[in-house]
Amino acid sequence: MSQIFTVGLTGQTGAGKSAVSALLQKEGFAVIDCDKVSRSVTEKGSPALSALTDAFSAKILMPDGTLNRHALGRLVFSNPDALALLNRTIFPFIIAHVEKLRLAFADAGETLVILDAPTLFESGADALCNYIVGVCASTSCRMKRIMARDGLTEAEARARIESQHSDAFFRTHCHTVIDNDGSREMLILAVRALADRILEVKNGCPHS
Repeated sequence: MSQIFTVGLTGQTGAGKSAVSALLQKEGFAVIDCDKVSRSVTEKGSPALSALTDAFSAKILMPDGTLNRHALGRLVFSNPDALALLNRTIFPFIIAHVEKLRLAFADAGETLVILDAPTLFESGADALCNYIVGVCASTSCRMKRIMARDGLTEAEARARIESQHSDAFFRTHCHTVIDNDGSREMLILAVRALADRILEVKNGCPHS
């Protein structure tokens, strides 16, 4: 595969990572969405779904044989051992598909791709990245967002938040962090500055 500069984009649930990814795409960056990759590799009849069913039993399936993501979420987000089992089972399939997509982008002439991955570090996909961006927000803000977005109870939302890395983790493991507690306009300005910074780093400027 020809050299392609890969920017890992990760962060806490409800922090607004998807909004940052969408804005970067508007700035002209190619994006690999690992949530979409996860859905693709776990389609009905796929090897990944078979592996998940072996790991967690058929109770994670809908009556039609497709993955019941809400049922799987209930099993893993309050159980560290179950979450670790999920990660060990699914990540190899996701990484393999990401590599295929990076190859396709490189073959198409792209030289830079955003890897939008909520579990960038857990999956080991950070090893694919030349630069890593984290998106963070306050716990109260994230709680409101994910309860509204995913239809979760307060207890479910808190369990999901507590299953993830802390704010401090992202600040020490990412090259840069965007704080997304403000307005949409503030986020747009932050992403434009981020886009400029990514291009600077790609073109040889040292990491900040």
